Amino acid sequence: MTAVISAVFFDFGGVILSSPFDAFASYEQRSGLPAGFLRSVNSTNPDTNAWAQLERSELSLGDFVVAFEAEAWSLGHRVDGTEVLACLRGELRPEMVECVKRCAAGFTTVLVTNNFISGASVDRGVHDVLALFDHVVESSVVGVRKPDEAFYRIACELAGVEPSEVVFLDDLGVNLKPAKAMGMTTIKVTDPAAAIAELDHILQAAT
Repeated sequence: MTAVISAVFFDFGGVILSSPFDAFASYEQRSGLPAGFLRSVNSTNPDTNAWAQLERSELSLGDFVVAFEAEAWSLGHRVDGTEVLACLRGELRPEMVECVKRCAAGFTTVLVTNNFISGASVDRGVHDVLALFDHVVESSVVGVRKPDEAFYRIACELAGVEPSEVVFLDDLGVNLKPAKAMGMTTIKVTDPAAAIAELDHILQAAT
């Protein structure tokens, strides 16, 4: 039996925005750091490290910079925490923005993002994209972050749906795994065009 889909959940960075990992790689290259070093810092103690605390609003930006630089140094390299934060700016992906608009015409759309930037501080282009969603769930606001199941439960409650009624797009498998275990249909976004085609197929089959 084909699942009844009534909502589409989108991650932000790496889905709607270009991936910060590309910017991380560029910073690593120009700073003489090993490839993948910043991701290794983020994956060390992932629930309690500086990044996790920042995304739950437990650290200020200044405190994050100090803590992240200390974590990087403990792993063998000096980094500029301010430049690391700048890597998150990214560029909007027009094809994904159009995808959100199409989904919004027939489904509940929810942005589910680990972040630390309030809606008041984003630029106009991003603000316009945020306005496309029926709901925006931010780790910095709700106090929990992906991949914590509590984060997904909050999103489902806001949307008024069961996990089985959701298609969820994210660029990280670690975020998709618990969502899939809860019953969501998941799409890992590596190539945006392929992800959009997969989403279209799922939505067409479910209607």
